[in-house]
Amino acid sequence: MTVPLPTAETRWRCTLCGNLTRFDVTRSSKVVEYVHLDLAGEPKIEEREVVSETIESVRCRWCNAVDQVELVDRPGAGS
Repeated sequence: MTVPLPTAETRWRCTLCGNLTRFDVTRSSKVVEYVHLDLAGEPKIEEREVVSETIESVRCRWCNAVDQVELVDRPGAGS
């Protein structure tokens, strides 16, 4: 089950324990990076463009529930 990303009006909440702040997120990303190597061969990423990204799972850090995370409204988001 994929969980949508929170927006400016929503946030994640674990329906099992009520956690609103701590989650482990597993995601797959496809990115294009501009890597600059110095003369010693040390890489530095100077630009990064995310082409696509998918959240595979969101696990509650408090109770380890994976299938209990939902989106809820943020307080004051409607004002």
